[in-house]
Amino acid sequence: MIVHKTEPILLVGAGSLPDGLWHEATALAPHIVAVDGGLRHVLNHAGEADAVIGDLDSIGAYAQQVPPDRLHRIAEQDSTDFDKALRNVAAPLMIAVGFSGPQVDHQLAVYSSLMQRPERPCVVVGESDLVLLAPPRFTAALPHGMRFSLYPMGRVRGRSDGLRWPIEGIEFDPMGRIGTSNQVGDAKAAAQDGQEVQVTVEVDAPRMLLILPRAALPLLPSALLGSARAPDVGQWSARA
Repeated sequence: MIVHKTEPILLVGAGSLPDGLWHEATALAPHIVAVDGGLRHVLNHAGEADAVIGDLDSIGAYAQQVPPDRLHRIAEQDSTDFDKALRNVAAPLMIAVGFSGPQVDHQLAVYSSLMQRPERPCVVVGESDLVLLAPPRFTAALPHGMRFSLYPMGRVRGRSDGLRWPIEGIEFDPMGRIGTSNQVGDAKAAAQDGQEVQVTVEVDAPRMLLILPRAALPLLPSALLGSARAPDVGQWSARA
């Protein structure tokens, strides 16, 4: 393990970094890990990286601005730099920026890594949306009317409270039923847009992506730190 922290960690990739996102993310994650070319963003924002992880083929002269003991080159080319970082960083929560952008293939590779490493809770934040792998039990207070999409990456079942369209009894499958464009809103109680609603989503396997607006980011760390952590494979199987 290259980096191990008891507080949230910010992973910074080399992709686009929308206006304001650096400040939003660093306010929530006090430790920074640059992922290869993401070092440029860190240095341009006068940040200091606890570590730089990747094949390090994109940092060039920026490497001279980092102490050598913080540069961690992983040369193999069978995994992405994001995956190299994810498997070598341990923290109660990671927030990843600079990994969403115009290249869909890059984004899909990121989501694949989230699926492969459910024990590494990570929120990937882009210009307008954020994506995370649903833990066994997710609970958060979110504004009524907020978009709350669920996208299965494999067969998965679950249950929910606080969503306009409950998910209990549905077998989700990317080749069948998906759950995009759901909304925060308890059908059992009247609420106005913006009013907080307690949302709970439980899933029986690490195969469901949650997609929310970027505006939800400040609400998630405390919720995820208090949610059920991703268990090992045996525990997931026990819930399936």
